Amino acid sequence: MRVGFVLAILVFLLAARPSSATIRYQVSLAHPERHIFDVQMTIPHPANGTIVALPAWNALYQVRDFAYRVRNVRAVGSASGNVKYAMRKLDKQTWTIEYPPADQASGQPQDILIEYSIEWDDPGPFSTELNPHHAFINLAEILMYVPDRRSEEAIVAFAGEPAEWKVAAELRSTPVANGADTFTAASYDALVDAPVEVGKFDEFAFDNDGAHFRVVVDAANWNRENLEKALRKITDYELHLMGGPPFEEYTFFVHIGSYASVGGGGMEHANSTAIAAASVDGAIAIAAHEFFHVWNVKRIRPQSLEPVDYTKEQYTRALWFAEGVTNTYAAYTLERTGLYSKSQFYANLAAQIGAVESRPAHEWQSVEESSLDAWFEKYDGYNLPDRSISYYDKGQIVGVLLDLAIRDATDDHKSLDDVLRRMDDEYARQGKFYNDSEGIRAVVEEVAGKSFEDFFRRYVSGVDPIPYNDFLAIAGLQLKTDGAQGTDLGADPGGQYSISEIAHPTERQRRIREGILHGSSD
Repeated sequence: MRVGFVLAILVFLLAARPSSATIRYQVSLAHPERHIFDVQMTIPHPANGTIVALPAWNALYQVRDFAYRVRNVRAVGSASGNVKYAMRKLDKQTWTIEYPPADQASGQPQDILIEYSIEWDDPGPFSTELNPHHAFINLAEILMYVPDRRSEEAIVAFAGEPAEWKVAAELRSTPVANGADTFTAASYDALVDAPVEVGKFDEFAFDNDGAHFRVVVDAANWNRENLEKALRKITDYELHLMGGPPFEEYTFFVHIGSYASVGGGGMEHANSTAIAAASVDGAIAIAAHEFFHVWNVKRIRPQSLEPVDYTKEQYTRALWFAEGVTNTYAAYTLERTGLYSKSQFYANLAAQIGAVESRPAHEWQSVEESSLDAWFEKYDGYNLPDRSISYYDKGQIVGVLLDLAIRDATDDHKSLDDVLRRMDDEYARQGKFYNDSEGIRAVVEEVAGKSFEDFFRRYVSGVDPIPYNDFLAIAGLQLKTDGAQGTDLGADPGGQYSISEIAHPTERQRRIREGILHGSSD
């Protein structure tokens, strides 16, 4: 789509709506070989001293200072382009814009057009990439915002991409003649919570439980049948578990292949996810985790992460639940849908135990503190075994232990499933946010009908040794070490861990184990 054509379309689109309520962006991908996005941002009815900024973090709990990539920033009056506005940098990511003398006298400034370039060619799902193969865009990493106008409607148009490329985003497409690649969001926050894929991707769709699913795939070799079958199972189970979809449409952006060379992974968004994996099987495992984020963290959300502060670190003690317990449900989903065998489920849990126990830091860093320290993860030294543990690993373990303890307290009439559903009802559906671990504990106690103060004090905020077999025995399971060095579990002097079923479980143990494996509770 050519720049001039898209600008003409935007003028037509905005004539029918109040311009003061819409901030407009145009992103040019005209030179993918240069890895540079040329961005135009139009701010209607600006105040004198308007502030604009580029987020310092997004997609990872890491301050990555995206503004260091910005070049050639300028501001002009959008009506003619001849009136230049004074644009003064305040700090590493913030600028102020002053009226020119003529506008100050009249008090009627023209709309401000800010132009700048920003360079990116880092693979997703946590970064932004533009090259001759494709573009993948986390919009918060390239689009400036007006801090006190984040709630206003935003429109973004993509221009200059090669003619054979398509554009996909889980945003409201703005219908225009000739199919301009233009999308609308209710706010800046909603806009940047929707990644964009541009290229010659494959795609397919399916419906499940009243919701429509799109799957956008960038891969050289992949098996659609296997991927679609698995995604149908994952979405069906998790939608049923949580009482239906909180959205009308959801998109899986799946990159398979070379992305694994930089670690792969997945990034959650309210109505989509971006996944990078070495294989379809790897993408399926990530999808089980990322889709559960539809509820846990995107809607069942700690107050400490609201509202989003794009300017600096945003601390929370609840990542053990937001990410770690989401890991718990990824494993549950894979096993409960038959994508994992029972033995794979046990092996996965044993691997998490081994990962935590093999790190000396588990003796002094709690899973809450690990959550709080997530912002250190960009430093290699922080990730050493004697410096930190993972809130993903220990959070997954704590999730399973909580489930076992709730089932034990209620004779398997209630479970962690009920906790997630209760939090969805009490927080997400009411537009409220929970108070980190204290809020989680309150709901656990509501469901279980007893105090969990000791559990949270010892295993969430504390570093007491976990009596794994005391918990596992509730379900007729046991943890063993075989004395071998398990490389996947780290350098553990105690050997590799494994979980197995005891020989002669009681009827109660068998029933609770079946509840864990099949998700059954009243």
